[in-house]
Amino acid sequence: MAPVTRPASTVLTPSTSLSAIAGIGTEKLRALDKLGIATVHDLLYHLPRRHEDSRMVTPVARLRAGEVQTSRVRVRNAGRRVTAKKRMVIVEASLVDDSGVVSAVWFNQGFLVNQLRGGLELMVHGKVESERTGLVFRNPKFEPVGGGQRDVGLLAPVYRETNGLTSKFLRSKIEPLLPLAAGIADRLPPQVRHAEGLMPIARAIAQAHFPDDEESASRARERIAFEEMFLLQLAAQRARRRRLSSAGVVIPYDVATARAFVQSLPFPLTDGQRAAAHEILRDMADSGPMNRLLQGDVGSGKTAVAAMAAVMSHRAGVQTAVMAPTEILARQHHATLSALLDAHGLAPRLLVGSTPARARREILEAMANGRETLLVGTHALIEDDVVFSDLGLVVVDEQHRFGVAQRQRLRRKSDLTPNFLAMTATPIPRSLSLTAYGDVNVSELHEMPPGRQPVATRVVPPHQRDEAYAFIREQVGQRRQAFVICPLIEENDKLGVRSATAEYERLRTQVFADLRVELLHGRLSARDKEERMAAFAQGHADILVATSVIEVGVDVPNATVIVIEGAERFGLAQLHQFRGRVGRGQHRSFCLLFAGSLDDEGSHRLDMVATTHDGFELAEADLRLRGPGDVAGLRQHGLPEMLAADLLDVAMLQRARTAAQRWLDVDPNLTGYEPLREAMHGYRAVFDLD
Repeated sequence: MAPVTRPASTVLTPSTSLSAIAGIGTEKLRALDKLGIATVHDLLYHLPRRHEDSRMVTPVARLRAGEVQTSRVRVRNAGRRVTAKKRMVIVEASLVDDSGVVSAVWFNQGFLVNQLRGGLELMVHGKVESERTGLVFRNPKFEPVGGGQRDVGLLAPVYRETNGLTSKFLRSKIEPLLPLAAGIADRLPPQVRHAEGLMPIARAIAQAHFPDDEESASRARERIAFEEMFLLQLAAQRARRRRLSSAGVVIPYDVATARAFVQSLPFPLTDGQRAAAHEILRDMADSGPMNRLLQGDVGSGKTAVAAMAAVMSHRAGVQTAVMAPTEILARQHHATLSALLDAHGLAPRLLVGSTPARARREILEAMANGRETLLVGTHALIEDDVVFSDLGLVVVDEQHRFGVAQRQRLRRKSDLTPNFLAMTATPIPRSLSLTAYGDVNVSELHEMPPGRQPVATRVVPPHQRDEAYAFIREQVGQRRQAFVICPLIEENDKLGVRSATAEYERLRTQVFADLRVELLHGRLSARDKEERMAAFAQGHADILVATSVIEVGVDVPNATVIVIEGAERFGLAQLHQFRGRVGRGQHRSFCLLFAGSLDDEGSHRLDMVATTHDGFELAEADLRLRGPGDVAGLRQHGLPEMLAADLLDVAMLQRARTAAQRWLDVDPNLTGYEPLREAMHGYRAVFDLD
């Protein structure tokens, strides 16, 4: 970053670069940039995570050892010394009020002695401890008593920090800039704001940082959260209205065809599959194009439901495209659909990156002239030379793994808007189905097909690792197979976790030298990944060491054990996905969570996975623990970051949805309030809005 140069005089506005703010040098700018903060506007919207309450003042005589407390005191004297052994700098002060005397001590902060002048009146806040000489504040925060307090004696904001950037520094820079919030356009229409009893945005920003009291802080966050939810719901509801008014491909719901398909299956459908199939077929028969998400745990039978939709599409004489994120998964879908649809005269074609040129040309010609009606593939389906004669149904599996633009390119390969079915084995919490998926109808598969057994899951502490290896050897001795999942491809000393390449070498040469161990990771070529996965699936390897590349799409019924190294580094939903790689055959299966260094939260998360087999419950917990940015592919979905909104707050979501619907009833084209129209730009790609 270049040295900071500032003009002699700068008129500050919300769009002003922070490089123009006094006291923010190059290092601070670099630290702020890590947090995505570049302008005054960004800084004002860097909302506190919480507030530290140091308002209750305790007289010195009533201080209690072992508690965090606040006192108003005067500095009697202060000094600085250096310890003989460790050369540690210690600053000590004697503090008094009308009731008594208390000491304070700070370690390795020698500069503080210059701030502790005799007679200075302070607000001091910290933990009080009992020592031989009496009560002592250890490393307390302090601030001179006066009008400009930001740190002690009030509800002090505590921010998300990074190296070189403390909450104290942020308070000192944000508080003087709060008047500039008056220059921020209020994106919430006054009519909506008044109807909902919400404060103006400038006051909300000020109270979010430095509130008058807890109620004001709560109301400020409510104001900002409601705005975020309102904008999200406005975009979703507008997209829904536009979709339902557009010309779609109508695929009649033929009951006889549906029944014939069900009767041809080698297994009975679950009640959930029947209900989901009915919802999908009914949607496809409506005039507006379908936009539905089918979600259910690994192995819950989503592909069979999609196959029924493809049969109905075929009967109507229109084409179906099925897109999967990896070649492994695309080939698996192709094989499954071929088996399910053979009796109905429907043979799916497969188009992937490794499809030979001659076969590719033949497939493209067949789809362009309508000779074939079902195409399964990867990103290869959205290439420019892939043309459909009459595309009526698009099915995207694990759709959160594709970018918004990729999904839209496939949907636009038709003159009319095709019906769209997304499938995911990563359950979406209900609250998110009202936000990121606000224009989507959701079908859920909660049941598992008959014969699927829950996978026995346990957390393995380091001292039981050898026992776990013995158990794996025992399973392989029974002609079973095992997965070993690692967080990284290669070693990283800073992170201190096991890598796939190093673990592969260790297991192959030391632990399981007499067994067949294979390696699979994302840097391998598509051909190598395909060959190694196929070899494992065919039983040519006993143990497959892999990264998260096997999270979806791998179906090896003979695999009965999955070991997850550094399990605490994965999200709950991802761990549940990994667990779904086993338990797919007739044998009892096991998931072993190998933990690294665990804190209380990490232990709680792994225990939750070990005791919970409901993917929907784990998805809700994942959202609560990790936030929406890391869950359910919301980053790929393209949603703006939520600063105050809690996506688990269904009541707030419903309230915002109702308000958005009312606004669209009177202003469907968003021409009535310019700041709101401008705010919609950030949502156009997310919801495919013009």
